[in-house]
Amino acid sequence: MDGCSMGIDSYFAATLTGKILKQVAKELAYKEFADQTPVAPAVLMKLILQQLFEKLKSIRNQLDLKRNELLNTLILAVIDTANKSGEFICIGDGVIHIDGTLYDYDQQNKPDYIGYHLTEDFENWYANQQQRLSVSVINDFSLVTDGIYTFSKFDHKAYDPPGNIAEYLLVDGDANSVENMLHQKMIEIKNNWGLAPTDDLAIVRCIL
Repeated sequence: MDGCSMGIDSYFAATLTGKILKQVAKELAYKEFADQTPVAPAVLMKLILQQLFEKLKSIRNQLDLKRNELLNTLILAVIDTANKSGEFICIGDGVIHIDGTLYDYDQQNKPDYIGYHLTEDFENWYANQQQRLSVSVINDFSLVTDGIYTFSKFDHKAYDPPGNIAEYLLVDGDANSVENMLHQKMIEIKNNWGLAPTDDLAIVRCIL
């Protein structure tokens, strides 16, 4: 999740979306465990977004929220770890990186957030989503906010010439320190290249 400049208190919408997704994930996990029937990622993705859509609509009505109070980016993946397949969606601006291929979603400063569509029918909204991917074989993927493109100098000291930041963060790996890999890379970018992001940056990277 990522807030947006055109939203009112967009950190609230981003946090709320995360809380709802956590609740929905728990409920669906319990149901799948009880039914003992695996659900395909494509089916699960739609179920998750449908519940998110309906819960956001309900909360909007309960709190009498304006449309601009429910605007945030959502980049979501549903992964079948056993078969290494998955479904991806980007709602708003962001980046999805899968096994060396980078999918950059830039809606030219007019991101089409869920909050704009809560008065509509979910089925119609979902059918019109274009920023979706269905991948049958996945080894390494990342979900990234567009803050990855905002690295810039933060002082006037001399540093080594910078490399490709996106490639360094999303492609290069270190099997010996996977848990702290991104944190270490951010420190190295700052210390060696003298660069830091000037906008919110979130990266979820998963090596299957």
